[in-house]
Amino acid sequence: MPTKKKKTSKAKSTAKKAPEKKVEDIDEDELLEDLLQEDEEKSTSSSKKTIKSADSSLEDGEEGEKGDSIELNGLTSINYNIKDLPGVGATIAKKLADAGYNTVNAIALTPARMLVQEGGIGDKTAQKIIAAAREALNIGFKTADIVWERRKSLARISTNSNALDDLLGGGGIETGGLTEFYGEYRTGKTQIMHQLCVNVQLSKSEGGIQGKALYVDTEGTFRPERLIQMAEAKGLDYNEVLKNVIYARAYSSDHQVMLIKDSMKIIAEQNIKLIIMDSLISHFRAEYIGRGTLASRQQLLNLHLHDLLRLAEMYPDVAVVVSNQVQSKPDVFFGDPTKSTGGNVVAHGATVRIYLRKGKGDQRVAKMIDAPNLPEGEAVFRLAEEGILDVE
Repeated sequence: MPTKKKKTSKAKSTAKKAPEKKVEDIDEDELLEDLLQEDEEKSTSSSKKTIKSADSSLEDGEEGEKGDSIELNGLTSINYNIKDLPGVGATIAKKLADAGYNTVNAIALTPARMLVQEGGIGDKTAQKIIAAAREALNIGFKTADIVWERRKSLARISTNSNALDDLLGGGGIETGGLTEFYGEYRTGKTQIMHQLCVNVQLSKSEGGIQGKALYVDTEGTFRPERLIQMAEAKGLDYNEVLKNVIYARAYSSDHQVMLIKDSMKIIAEQNIKLIIMDSLISHFRAEYIGRGTLASRQQLLNLHLHDLLRLAEMYPDVAVVVSNQVQSKPDVFFGDPTKSTGGNVVAHGATVRIYLRKGKGDQRVAKMIDAPNLPEGEAVFRLAEEGILDVE
């Protein structure tokens, strides 16, 4: 009998230790996968229902509320709740929303690596969510007529000069892309940026798209006084115009990159239709000195440009406009020795490139350098107290 009791006590002690061993051996990734599997089973049915309702809305061509499929300037955009995506529960949805990824569009167009770093989720989870978002949006090959329908309905923001608007294809700056203005000092780059901030608030019949502007200033050249002058010239209430321009001063290249990443959180909430970066290269040029740092600078600049381009893709009714500095080529003895700063990275990143130079008096000359669908040409405009104007 005593021997049996001894064995029983050992068994009890072993049984007590067993749960502790199990707790230590729990794999966090496996636990997360189990939780995601439960969330997926719960949300799959609701996800399918939402996608079906979105598809039916597309056929009817009606605008839906948040959570349905809506027609946004000709681009179909399914913005249902991200919790309806398989694998997205309340916790993951909050992490994504806090990082600015609060729509299916934003998730579908973001690389998995960025979603992991900025959203704080696992790699497998990120790939699973992105795949589900792309499937919901039917991202893939499409015929050219569908692309043409989207292109026809893109909005434009007037520059306030008919000549410059015509150079840009008629109507002004196009949404859904990145437009670059580069030139020497006093060629009107910052003046055009200010004018666009005012004009984006106008109605479509007046050359605007009734939205707000997000202005990132890297050189300290933003002046509300210029906005007031331009607004008064158009008979607008300058107090309302100023309230509709959201301003941020970038103090370093890292800060500049962070501001653009953070902008995703407010674009939809604040009805942002225009993103201004004035100027793109200033901090990179000052902080990365010498040939030894050139590779690092270009790599970071390339990532920054793609962040801007991704915003234009995520929000096709938003126009991204940047100004850029120039540098002189010492080996040029004939012609204009100036060229844009940033090299091939910026040249390939911009959708449309405009070179600005000084003309007679207050006149400025804009030259089309590169555009996918526009020919080379020039336009003359002038700078006045009222803003950007045509030459009389």
